[in-house]
Amino acid sequence: MSVSRRSFLQTASALALVAAVASVPGLALAQTVDADELLKPGPLGDKVLGSEDAPVTIVEYASMTCGHCANFHKNTYPELKKQYIDTGKVRFIMREFPLDQVAAAGFMLARCSPEEKYFDIIDVMFHEQRSWAFTDNPYNSLLKFSKQLGFTQESFEECLTNQGLLDAVNAVRERGANTFGVDSTPTFFINGEKHSGALTIDDLSKIIEENL
Repeated sequence: MSVSRRSFLQTASALALVAAVASVPGLALAQTVDADELLKPGPLGDKVLGSEDAPVTIVEYASMTCGHCANFHKNTYPELKKQYIDTGKVRFIMREFPLDQVAAAGFMLARCSPEEKYFDIIDVMFHEQRSWAFTDNPYNSLLKFSKQLGFTQESFEECLTNQGLLDAVNAVRERGANTFGVDSTPTFFINGEKHSGALTIDDLSKIIEENL
């Protein structure tokens, strides 16, 4: 079933509870997954920033309705990009792990945007999360917000009724959960080692420097 106005409204009352429970940050876990398997892209391909030859690869699984993810992208990610991604030390991969249908819709809109704008759209959506994700009518709020991103009502509805796109986004989430043990957001894999919770730049710097 594709994302629809009805399903948005049914989801709205539970959004805050779902996000609060599912995205509680935990301690870094000393769990390592198969790096080669981890780096195989999903059905939509990966969204990647940084040098392909970077010595450190960070894979983030996030949800667009996760408050801790938003805090990470507002407070930590800019410094991560400046200090490590832009300097060729880190290759950064963003993957979808929607906690609810509104989060799935947010990722779908990012995927429907011009490819070169993907990370800009993600950034804006995290910065403005409260204006579209946690309202009495998230469908209409997201529609209004999407128009600021260049969508029309027609292109918005076309994107969100794309069943193949929704299935692919959900497939990324399911593979993250079933193959790599992702059970909260944000979850990071740094050179294959799993770390859960909204890491600070100091936390990340320590781990990255150990891998350089």
